[in-house]
Amino acid sequence: MSAAISPLAPKSYAELPAIEGVSFATSAAGIKYQGRTDVLLVGLDKGTEAAGVFTKSKCPSAPVDWCRDALKSGKARGLVVNSGNANAFTGKAGKDTVKKTADIAAKALGCKPKEIVLASTGVIGEPLDAKKFDGPLQKAAKSLKATPWIDPARAIMTTDTYPKLSTAKATIDGVEVTINGIAKGAGMIAPDMATMLSFVFTDAPIGAAALKKLLSKGTETSFNAITVDSDTSTSDTLILFATGAAAKRGAPKIKEANDKRLKDFKAALNEVLLDLAYQVVRDGEGARHFVAVTVAGAKSAASAKKIALSVANSPLLKTAIAGEDANWGRVVAAVGKAGEPADRDKLSISFGGIRVAHKGMRDPSYDEKIVSDYMKGQDIDIRIELGIGKGEFTVWTCDLTKEYVEINGDYRS
Repeated sequence: MSAAISPLAPKSYAELPAIEGVSFATSAAGIKYQGRTDVLLVGLDKGTEAAGVFTKSKCPSAPVDWCRDALKSGKARGLVVNSGNANAFTGKAGKDTVKKTADIAAKALGCKPKEIVLASTGVIGEPLDAKKFDGPLQKAAKSLKATPWIDPARAIMTTDTYPKLSTAKATIDGVEVTINGIAKGAGMIAPDMATMLSFVFTDAPIGAAALKKLLSKGTETSFNAITVDSDTSTSDTLILFATGAAAKRGAPKIKEANDKRLKDFKAALNEVLLDLAYQVVRDGEGARHFVAVTVAGAKSAASAKKIALSVANSPLLKTAIAGEDANWGRVVAAVGKAGEPADRDKLSISFGGIRVAHKGMRDPSYDEKIVSDYMKGQDIDIRIELGIGKGEFTVWTCDLTKEYVEINGDYRS
């Protein structure tokens, strides 16, 4: 973990309520970090439905492969997460570790190994010994509790400087349900289908197939719309668990994602996902500025997203923002290299609502001092108007500072 908390960190952390059917405990296995918890065990009541989305990396970690297979049943009884070692690119030994870990957790929770889902985060390519979990998981299983949620959020941190939590309430057919989420991530952030590591829990009685669709759609405008450094992890995992406990209070069991009774739940779920995604970007390694890049007037939303990502991932622009320089020329360059339809002579660019470029030229009213003063703030909004269509998309990113290089230069050592 980084010693200094990000200047973009929240001033306080959300107090997440207990969710019936979910309990957890953390333990210290000494996988990489000393003097802190690095293993999380979550126990889930029988009947819990689950669905996940994962990295599209062609070099996925062993836990990702395990989860994809385990979640085919749509059920889960336990979750094990470790920090400090990603168990990725570890060959047959990595697969054996995942299986042995699931065996240990299943025995501790009294369920089947395939009812256990796992996730690992940390260094890639280093072997992970399953014996590290033999003891810590049994200890955790004997001390499961329903709160405080900040404990599991802390246990899954790597280079994060603060724990990431979010909660929301929703009603399903007049019955109130709760959604709690935790996440980790600060570097190697350019999700493709999922996020770094994030786990969301609800007491709503929703079937796995519906959860999968809700999760996939919500991810597109949250975790799949953020980038810190353009690098997609081998371990990206986002899982949504639904214990169904609210059925005891009269909530109906819902199997279809398009059920109209899920309108409020969808909005609340998307709120949690976006809040967690924001927190990940605000904890970007070495970040000092939180940046929103909106592209409007594109040929399509998909085209707008590609252009927005090109801008958000530009090292030249990100370093300019770190230097509090509104170098809109670098925005122009990033738009041009995206490979998407654009018309130079219709292009307009604004920083914080201050138009700096218009119709292919510097704006006639451009005032360097006004824009420079704006760039000193922590939150930076960049808007790009292409003027050739109706497509629009927003991507969130952060600046690129010397601290990012220092953190990643020393990461393995």
